[in-house]
Amino acid sequence: MTQVKKRVVVGMSTCNMAAGADEVFDFLKEKVAGGLDVKLSITGCLGMCYAEPQVQVFDEDGTRHLYVGVNANRIAKIVDDHIIAGKPRDKWIVKYDEGDTQKLMAKQERIVLANSGIIDPDEIDDYLAVDGYAALRTVLEENDRMQVIQTVTDSGLRGRGGAGFPTGLKWKFAYGYENDKKYIVCNADEGDPGAFMDRTILESDPHAVLEGMIIGAFATGADEAYVYCRAEYPLAIKRLNRAIEQATEKKLLGDNILGKGFNFHVHVKEGAGTFVCGEETALLASIEGRRGMPRPRPPFPAESGLFGKPTTINNVETWANVPWIIRKGAEAFAAIGTEKSKGSKVFALAGKIKHGGLVEVPMGITLEEIIHEVGGGTGTNREVKSVQLGGPSGGCVPRSLFDTKIDYDEVNKTGAIMGSGGMVVMDDTTCMVDVARYFLNFTQIESCGKCTFCRVGTTRMLEILTRICDGKGVPEDIETLEDLADQIKNTSLCGLGQTAPNPVLTTLRYFRDEYEEHINDKKCRAGKCRELCIYEITDDCNGCMVCAKNCPTNCISGEKKQLHVIKQDDCIRCGVCRDVCKQDAVIVK
Repeated sequence: MTQVKKRVVVGMSTCNMAAGADEVFDFLKEKVAGGLDVKLSITGCLGMCYAEPQVQVFDEDGTRHLYVGVNANRIAKIVDDHIIAGKPRDKWIVKYDEGDTQKLMAKQERIVLANSGIIDPDEIDDYLAVDGYAALRTVLEENDRMQVIQTVTDSGLRGRGGAGFPTGLKWKFAYGYENDKKYIVCNADEGDPGAFMDRTILESDPHAVLEGMIIGAFATGADEAYVYCRAEYPLAIKRLNRAIEQATEKKLLGDNILGKGFNFHVHVKEGAGTFVCGEETALLASIEGRRGMPRPRPPFPAESGLFGKPTTINNVETWANVPWIIRKGAEAFAAIGTEKSKGSKVFALAGKIKHGGLVEVPMGITLEEIIHEVGGGTGTNREVKSVQLGGPSGGCVPRSLFDTKIDYDEVNKTGAIMGSGGMVVMDDTTCMVDVARYFLNFTQIESCGKCTFCRVGTTRMLEILTRICDGKGVPEDIETLEDLADQIKNTSLCGLGQTAPNPVLTTLRYFRDEYEEHINDKKCRAGKCRELCIYEITDDCNGCMVCAKNCPTNCISGEKKQLHVIKQDDCIRCGVCRDVCKQDAVIVK
């Protein structure tokens, strides 16, 4: 009988490695090479990015211990005390049924993220052990393409890339166009600020995406595919390429898959990082070697897409849902969510959120539940002011609308969009005019320039917003912003141009008083616009020197236990001093 060893699993996603996981892993490798009797492996991201690096220790009886915030010092003690001496270091261990972690996990519905942080993404056998490729085997055994399409249709799965188009209907269109060649495309060109859903899925469970694509190819009659992934995601690309190699070796990909006479080949195309290539026709142009610019539709890609052939395009999360739907059935997926928005949705929680990371929640959950129960509220212990949904194409939803359900139609009513799943949380130190300027600056830079109103209109809007933030705004600016936004939305060719004004329109809709304060009173209540405010330290200062130590420009002076002073000429109004002051002695005027 084989003796069961302790297992040690290190989170080796990009976020874990950025926090120092590679150093922890190297330490453990050296220990194993030196005789430490454990099985060492890696996994992806559990979603708890706020508590990384993470190390899981499985005792001989299978008991799992999740260590968080592991550094070089901690891992040495974990090895000595837990792995060798058998005494877990409880204060570093997360207990899933207690406290904040219980709240974080309790409301999640993990379908796409079911294997993330559990299996080794570099080992296909780990995926096979959790019913990986079982859905593909079922599909090929039954050999009924229309039944697959009907199952996906009945599930209610809508595209998770932004617009929410019904996936089954898209597949049906592609199936209906007869051609000697058809393509599958996976859109992994994740460009929204604060979004990291696609990256994490590809790094943590690449085979689920591949399996979904193979099933989609069988259903629509395609025999070749491209995964269009941002070159800024080197680890995701590396693990995806390895997954393709392993699946090919096991006859799950390539020629004569599982001996059923079905051929399907997958290529990885690295994108150059332009935001507009997230739009499907611009993405196709880029794959073809042309400049990534959108084209008019129709014809839609399902009829004439990549190289003029019928093409089915879905994003990473959409493809990753497919194997689960085939295994569990359309009814199981449709039972989750709302009438028009079925299943679960992955969100990246970023910004001023306590539990920053990746979560997967059932459709129908409210923004309030996600941000305050799952996300834990703000990490600054200040009031949540707004959440940006849908990235630069989305909008800012105020706290007063946090009873909004996660449903494509309900979110659209707020002026925001679901998008691919980015959520940037803002507290009361955020200037909403500055936020609108930030996102518009992004879309203005990323505009492909094809449409005049998108190219020139966003430039004019950005100039106005910059002027308002600089204290030079005039009352007419608000009307001009709204007029320009309307023209850009109505005349831009692609969805990205049409939605570019959304951050401005939603902040004008919900935070117009801040615009008016900037223009009429020359005041920024949040203390972010340099020309409209000053930071001062009051007599409540106890001279702890925390503000001085954290000031990025060293503009705060004062002796220990004495009142400190801010040198206004050097102050950049970053707000760090206010954030770190435990005496609330820093005020904005």
